[in-house]
Amino acid sequence: MKKNKILIIEDSEDTVEILRKRFRADGYITSEAYDGMEGLKKASEFWPDIIILDIMLPLLNGFEVCKRLKSDERTRYIPIIMLTAKIDTASKVTGLDVGGDDYLAKPFDYNELAARVRSLLGRKAASEELIEHEKSEAMEKMTTQMEHEIRNPLAIIGGLARRVHESLRDNDPGKKHLEVIMQNVKRLEHTTDRLLDLEISVITCREQVNINEIIMGVLEKNWALFEEHQAEVITDLKNPLPQILADRNQLRVVLINIIDNAIEALQGRPTRILKIKTRLSDECIVIEISDTGSGISEEHIKNIKHPFFTSKTYGGLGLAVANKIVQAHGGQMNITSELLKWTKVTINLPRKTPSKKLKKQAEDSNSTP
Repeated sequence: MKKNKILIIEDSEDTVEILRKRFRADGYITSEAYDGMEGLKKASEFWPDIIILDIMLPLLNGFEVCKRLKSDERTRYIPIIMLTAKIDTASKVTGLDVGGDDYLAKPFDYNELAARVRSLLGRKAASEELIEHEKSEAMEKMTTQMEHEIRNPLAIIGGLARRVHESLRDNDPGKKHLEVIMQNVKRLEHTTDRLLDLEISVITCREQVNINEIIMGVLEKNWALFEEHQAEVITDLKNPLPQILADRNQLRVVLINIIDNAIEALQGRPTRILKIKTRLSDECIVIEISDTGSGISEEHIKNIKHPFFTSKTYGGLGLAVANKIVQAHGGQMNITSELLKWTKVTINLPRKTPSKKLKKQAEDSNSTP
């Protein structure tokens, strides 16, 4: 489970030390800054889920820090709890006017602060879930329309280019230009196929499957690709692994799309390792696919599973399709990464068939508009 990150911006070392210990004991990850300028820098590097911000700070006061954070598109949605020894109404109004989400006067009780942190994080999570749902619906409508609008013209362009290409003599310079056209048509046709995958990525045939066997089958069919890119493949598969009810072909699509992204991320890297691991958790079979590629910045991680987002080496339709299939199986797909070092995709698939309610939600989320 993802641990929430808290940035503490406070000039009192004693207060920082107390908050650091208490928050970490409660399972949070913390980072600290002791003045306003350092706080702004840490916010853009640490990417916290919530900020505890003192008002009386050296170099830049908390009001100005809050104002700058809320005016930056990258940090404006991070909840901020403002701490101050000032309890007058004017200070509270100023704090809320510059974008503070909550206000707590010193001295404060940690239990009250912790409760406010949980409340804001809960509201933030609910808001993000709603935004993701609305964004997903809009994307599905757009991809459906694009797939139908693009496929027919591409077929005409590609067909005419091939006919003209075949009619030309071998030494005709126009042949090379037509070959470029045909190559790019093929590339666009591949993209529209991915759009179609996104549109129809629903479970069609459930059967008892062994995840390890599916993984090995996908790897065997891709050895030429691994050799071409000089990628070393390491497997660490839990054996024996219980079978689960799943759509075999759809799970192959998930693995192929993730591996394609990983191979692309390995290009040009000094160490090219792709590792696939399976293990058991209490209720899930876990698949971990990691690579030593170029990685993804923390800023991009939140958007990486959106259909038309790419970090140049990771993302796009492939991951969007994989994520949708995993969700249709009642599972979750999470991505962690460190820029210029590694990326890991973790897939959790339930060992038992999802409940009727969960399957209905999956069907609703995958239905064609």
